Amino acid sequence: MRIIAGSARGVTLKPPPDHSVRPTLDRVREACFSILGPAIPGARFLDLFAGTGANGLEALSRGAAHADLVESNRESRAIIEENIRRTRLSDRAKVHALSVPEGLNRLAGTPPYDVVYADPPHAFTDFQSLLVAIERASLVTVDGLVVLEHATRAEVPGSVGTLEKVRDASYGKTTLSFYKPLNHGQDGPG
Repeated sequence: MRIIAGSARGVTLKPPPDHSVRPTLDRVREACFSILGPAIPGARFLDLFAGTGANGLEALSRGAAHADLVESNRESRAIIEENIRRTRLSDRAKVHALSVPEGLNRLAGTPPYDVVYADPPHAFTDFQSLLVAIERASLVTVDGLVVLEHATRAEVPGSVGTLEKVRDASYGKTTLSFYKPLNHGQDGPG
């Protein structure tokens, strides 16, 4: 597991201590960031269920202005902190000890994010509540995106409140679903 592109390209990340954390595969992360492309430089990025921090750190390496990494597990937060040190991106990264989706209301009032990336465990099924929590806390900009990584077999909502699914991209057992606020911005990524 490594940073794929940008200022920290090639930096090897510390892996999770066991199989309870399922990091995004490099090929899925690379495909996702290819789709996001020009949305990343200068962006505010929110990495939910951050695990090792790979997604938020990839965004920072590619030029995101700031990344908040949200993780409830203490051991995983320690790994994220180590990976932030390895990539030398600490000036633009902040780790939050919050449960998701319950704790997202604690981020309400912060400036909204251009990209919200949620990578819950594959056993997670309450995508509706997750998207509702993101919307209620006003975490995504009017032209922003929510990227939901999930098992391909999982059923995710087509829309929740003002968030509408605009694209799916499948990579074997993993699918990325992209959501945009209704009536704002373009029709979707790429």
